[in-house]
Amino acid sequence: MRNYDLDFLKKFSLVILFLIVVTGGLIVLAWSLHGTIAPEESESAALQRLDRIAPVAEVYAGSTGAAAQAAAASAAAAQAASQVAYGGTLDGSVIYNNLCAGCHTSGAGGAPTLLRAQWTARLAQGTETLHRHAIEGFTGAAGVMPARGGNPALSDEQVIASVDWMIENLQ
Repeated sequence: MRNYDLDFLKKFSLVILFLIVVTGGLIVLAWSLHGTIAPEESESAALQRLDRIAPVAEVYAGSTGAAAQAAAASAAAAQAASQVAYGGTLDGSVIYNNLCAGCHTSGAGGAPTLLRAQWTARLAQGTETLHRHAIEGFTGAAGVMPARGGNPALSDEQVIASVDWMIENLQ
């Protein structure tokens, strides 16, 4: 072999040795970093673990438990009472102006306006029928009345008050 071939072989061997050392160092670094990072738990495994450790039943705690249950029931009742539409008012004009006027002033969906001529056939059916149609909803040939005027938070008394107010204010 010639000198320049031996020189090339030495330099090439040093480059290959350097690359092997760098690759080995990177492998050791990756292995050590891999051990420090916690593995992620899959969602299904987490749900299975929570299912395994969930309590089987509840324990009755005597009067303490009964008091907590009564407090929870009263809090639920108070929250339900606060969900009544328009603060629970029975003023038919307030309910009409906030809800009913949208359809009953423009005649949308076949709704009768506050003109007595448009209510004569309806009034002939009786106020109980008008109240029932307003509470339960009604679909007729003349149009559609959604249940509770489209607001399920209205109580029966509020719907009846608004229907009675409309009947009293027919022109």
